[in-house]
Amino acid sequence: MAIRVFFLALLFLASPFLQVARCQSEPTDDPIGDSIAEEMSDLGVVNDDTQVYGDESLSSAPGVETAYVFPKNSGKVVTAGEESEVLIGIKYDGDASFSVVAIHASVHLPYDHRLLVQNLTAQVFNNASVPSSAQATFPYVFAVSKYLQPGSFDLVGSIVYEIDKTPYQSTFFNGTIEVTEASGPLTIETVFLVMLAFSLVAALGLWIRGQLQRFSK
Repeated sequence: MAIRVFFLALLFLASPFLQVARCQSEPTDDPIGDSIAEEMSDLGVVNDDTQVYGDESLSSAPGVETAYVFPKNSGKVVTAGEESEVLIGIKYDGDASFSVVAIHASVHLPYDHRLLVQNLTAQVFNNASVPSSAQATFPYVFAVSKYLQPGSFDLVGSIVYEIDKTPYQSTFFNGTIEVTEASGPLTIETVFLVMLAFSLVAALGLWIRGQLQRFSK
């Protein structure tokens, strides 16, 4: 009876360290871009004052095609607080040349995009003109907040561009990403496993002591 009470007490003390991470499968098919550009770094922070480029009223220009790829990350797994990269390919089949203004993205709850979780920092491009009928690839490096809890979220990414000084916007990605917790030298799971190991050793010691006292009588 004493051992059972001891076990219940240990489980009660260890319960705050238990954490359940939600996992959701995600298709791994990605359109492939033809070229890779240089990496560029921008960190997005929850509730920051980042300027948001583009407008919901902007539409995509006719003849514009976009593609995306998450390099070495087909599962679209994003670690909270760490940088992730997506490459965006864009092509315009019209006669005029066009220029890319910026790339921006936001994180939403998957069941309702009206519930904004985080606006990510926009990547601005200066003089990023692309000749007609040519394809260009642009990098976008982002990071979700380190305080964002693990789980599935929807990422909406858009590229803003101008054709004949008229602004347009195309959505290159609108899908689910899996946010995971950053691993460190000491995690909650590690603390729980260490406590559980000590609990088992202590319980075994009490059991052996009880058996010795029983046989010594």
